[in-house]
Amino acid sequence: MARTLRVGLIGYRFMGRAHSNAWRQAPRFFNLKANVELHTLCGRNAANVQAARLQLGWQHAATDWHEVVESPLIDIVDIVTPTNWHAEMAIAAARNGKHVLCEKPLALNLKQAEAMHAAAHKARVVHMVCHNYRRIPAIALAKRMIGEGALGRIYHFHARYAQDRLADPEFPLDWRLQKETSGAGVHSDINSHVIDLGRYLVGEFTEVCGLLNTFIPERPLADAPGPQRGGARKMGKVTVPDSALFLGRMENGVLANVEATRYALGRKNHIEIEINGSKGSIYFDFEDMNKLKFYNGDDPKDRRGFREILVTERDGVQPYVANWWPPGHGIGYEHTFVHVAADFVNACVEGKPVQPTFDDGLKNQRVLAAVEESSAKGKWVKL
Repeated sequence: MARTLRVGLIGYRFMGRAHSNAWRQAPRFFNLKANVELHTLCGRNAANVQAARLQLGWQHAATDWHEVVESPLIDIVDIVTPTNWHAEMAIAAARNGKHVLCEKPLALNLKQAEAMHAAAHKARVVHMVCHNYRRIPAIALAKRMIGEGALGRIYHFHARYAQDRLADPEFPLDWRLQKETSGAGVHSDINSHVIDLGRYLVGEFTEVCGLLNTFIPERPLADAPGPQRGGARKMGKVTVPDSALFLGRMENGVLANVEATRYALGRKNHIEIEINGSKGSIYFDFEDMNKLKFYNGDDPKDRRGFREILVTERDGVQPYVANWWPPGHGIGYEHTFVHVAADFVNACVEGKPVQPTFDDGLKNQRVLAAVEESSAKGKWVKL
């Protein structure tokens, strides 16, 4: 009989819903090497976590995360809390022999990331940071094409992660806008994704020159009432960057241009990647995630141009697609988390690393920290 891996999930809101769906669906669409049991869902509010447990399909609910990481019944601890909780929870889980899946960014800062990395390796557990965008079929196909030499020598990596979530100055202060809970705001929250994609697709960053910025330094407090007669609405200080960009040098002389912003009106979750090489170019936009555009410099001169590849071919033709629908029937955001869960379960059974590991999370954290240092000092910083 196949073994059963019992999962404990800490957090139940946006990412909790995405991860719950992934754990539930992975064994239904992938031939996993173990069964998956949604054992315990954990959150601080007893009533809310109980309601989420019923809706999301978990067997038990808890309000103390220590119960999850210390339970002998749980094999995998999945951490989807705000960033300030990642290090303490992941280190405790590893010390208790649990395999650990942790949302990005790995930690608040480099010191915490190093401690998490050390604890996971010392415990010899399987560890993974959830950069789910690596598992978009089009991105996985781009990785394959680059590895096969379709682009030749790589010259440029250009990436922009753009949303409009903060464009309204009345958007309230939340944990992502506070240093003590998010680390570096939009820089660590979404810039970490494109940094990871750059490392995955092209190679390591060797030097960066960055600019971190805060457009709106104060925002309304989420729990404060609107302006009253004779008074103003209570405001709170934004203590992290709400926009970020940097230039970089990468391995083999590749030049990088990376930006993250939540002030791009009309952009909801726009992840734009363009990679230019000596033989061709690749372009990807997450808002059209089932397609990859490819320019082949070897095409005849009279018919050159970006061709659109619909990444929905099954039977092993394109990555991950075989487990879903017939050609032309696209997949969505939630499927990337299913791919993460499936790969993680199999790695746990095999006792093998599954990328991106905490090693990758630590390397991403070093890039984040170098950009912060560069912005503060106004100079290039080597990694």
